[in-house]
Amino acid sequence: MALFDLPLDRLWTYRPEVAAPADLDSFWATTLAEARAAAVPVEARRVETALRGVTTYDVTFTGFAGQPVRAWLNLPAAASGPLPLVVEFIGYGGGRGRPHEWLLWSAAGYAHLVMDTRGQGGMWRAGDTPDPGPDGAGPSVPGFLTRGVLDPAGYYYRRLLTDAVRAVDIAPELPGVDASRLAVVGGSQGGGLALAAASLSDGPVRAVVSQVPFLCHVRRAVTITDADPYAELVRFCRVHPERAATALSTVDHVDLLHLVPRATAPALFSAALMDQTCPPSTVFAAYHAYAGPKEIEVYEWDGHEGGRAHFAARSLDFVAAHLP
Repeated sequence: MALFDLPLDRLWTYRPEVAAPADLDSFWATTLAEARAAAVPVEARRVETALRGVTTYDVTFTGFAGQPVRAWLNLPAAASGPLPLVVEFIGYGGGRGRPHEWLLWSAAGYAHLVMDTRGQGGMWRAGDTPDPGPDGAGPSVPGFLTRGVLDPAGYYYRRLLTDAVRAVDIAPELPGVDASRLAVVGGSQGGGLALAAASLSDGPVRAVVSQVPFLCHVRRAVTITDADPYAELVRFCRVHPERAATALSTVDHVDLLHLVPRATAPALFSAALMDQTCPPSTVFAAYHAYAGPKEIEVYEWDGHEGGRAHFAARSLDFVAAHLP
């Protein structure tokens, strides 16, 4: 890896003026209203594990269009009352895996909901949630960024962002949780979903942690990096140049650059100057557009790891400060 994007002094002032889709407000209002109208009560089934210090529930809730989404809920076993909740979203290609893979936040004393990622979980951590979306008719590049990309209504990320918002919606139905004290966290794709949940949710999001987030300023990302997942969209446009404008217009509906001006909760971002997966200028663009109080940690020598254990420690401190 090497420095390839804007220098740091320019990143601090990088505020691109990019027009949002004219129908963005109605698109998301309709999408979320339909998902909430189709919702059914949460199922939370306690499961036995070898983790003596953690109580685990296998959770199923309804996301996009009332479709089932799986999650793990880990609680400190010694908890005696409702706990603040950390909702975590997962990076590209990963699923919820197993409960013992998610111990950081419960070890810090929080209830911790880990949302599975529909249709993913076959690349580096297993998943359990199918994606029965209506996008089978169109061409796509292997991966998820171009799945259904010729129509915002059938686009994969419309469904996934809706799931993320619903994961916040259902917090009051979870056992052992104080839904009035809630944070959303994630890295890469998960960092983008955390921003989406904070931007689109009606729930009480009080803190956001977004580590090197994906889906930010996508039109720039596809022109400056050859790395996947953004390269998936490049390959699609190369093969279908006559459909490139349509594809980019679809992605505009989920680009966090257009959604974060709605967010109000305090947020902690990270950006890495050698990150070819989520280039730093795309992260800074979303950071500057974010409407709520915000901080950003910059890692000069990191790639997509985006701060590693250093940022995890910073995240724990940040959430503790906002979920008393």
